[in-house]
Amino acid sequence: MKIALVGDYNEEVVAHRAIPMAIQLASKAEQIPTQVKWISSENVVVEELAMYSAFWCVPASPYLHMENVLQVIEYARVNNVPFLGTCGGYQHAALEYARNALGYSEADNAESNPNAKMPVVSGLSCKLYEVQNKIHLTAGSFVESIYKQDQIAEEYNCGYGVNPIYLSLFDGSDLAFTGFDEDYDPKILEIKNNDFFVGTAFQPERSALAGHSHPLIRQFIKCAARLNHEG
Repeated sequence: MKIALVGDYNEEVVAHRAIPMAIQLASKAEQIPTQVKWISSENVVVEELAMYSAFWCVPASPYLHMENVLQVIEYARVNNVPFLGTCGGYQHAALEYARNALGYSEADNAESNPNAKMPVVSGLSCKLYEVQNKIHLTAGSFVESIYKQDQIAEEYNCGYGVNPIYLSLFDGSDLAFTGFDEDYDPKILEIKNNDFFVGTAFQPERSALAGHSHPLIRQFIKCAARLNHEG
């Protein structure tokens, strides 16, 4: 089973070092052999995406080629390929859905386009650099079923996020925000009709730095293996 890590690898980015470790820990815990391959945002080949069993859109944006990353996210969403987006990956999952599923072509990322007419992704009023915060999970949500609790604490390293003023765009759609911080800012999204499509503003991969296998990543691996077997 091959998992694509989509983003621009930089060994100085903590999350980039942690993600392969996190996958290895989850794979060992679930006894599911996996391989990982980094795909630079500049080197996405749409015709080759079918060889992967899952996609993880990684932190450290803006990406060198945002449109390519959005193509990968759309491919995973439309084809029900397990998808996990953390930090920047979470932001772009919301952006892709706003553009391609809801038809808001002007939806954009203020980090890469400060003059965006519809900054669905914008700067946080309170930056979250190397901090841990509480998140409240929506009752009955997919993520709540994974964590088996309604409140969690996770680690962040981000200055941008989904702009709360645009949350109403997603009302009634298959994409739901199911995790919120103490100020009711969105921190988790999921797509209801996909087997695994989750985005988190936090970085669950950092649990690997302490040698812990994260429940969200374990479920990601399990779902990818099941769909890979069924396919």
